[in-house]
Amino acid sequence: MGKTTLTHLDSSGEANMVDVGDKAETVRTATAEGHVRMRPETLALILEGDAKKGDVIGTARLAGIMAAKQTSNLIPLCHPLMLSKVSVDIVPDPALPGLRVEALAKLTGKTGVEMEALTAVSIACLTIYDMAKAADREMEIGGIQLVSKSGGRSGDYQRRGA
Repeated sequence: MGKTTLTHLDSSGEANMVDVGDKAETVRTATAEGHVRMRPETLALILEGDAKKGDVIGTARLAGIMAAKQTSNLIPLCHPLMLSKVSVDIVPDPALPGLRVEALAKLTGKTGVEMEALTAVSIACLTIYDMAKAADREMEIGGIQLVSKSGGRSGDYQRRGA
């Protein structure tokens, strides 16, 4: 395997946007995950739909989808992308206790969608925190990571143990 380089740095070490003009268009997908750990009582409150600000899970799902579409406005060197699909799934995990968040981003294009999937998870988790913080300021956001990606020159990736 050859030397790994940081693609967003030019030969003098300056940050730059990667030129994807000569890349082939392929179907590209990425899945990311994260979680919000909370007190069991907070999880129950969310699942009962009694949170002060309303439907926590539905709002967080929508926030994650909207965030994925805005990734290039949030992260300086990301390309604006025409996403063909973004989904955000949020499921309760009493063992955590809390909510597990998974996002999928997909397109046919010249660059990957890892950052869009990661942004969707991050903002969904932050939205959960925002909506439930009146009940539990000690919630913890964690485990945000890329789970898998497919398409593009670098090929497929699957996180070990995923």
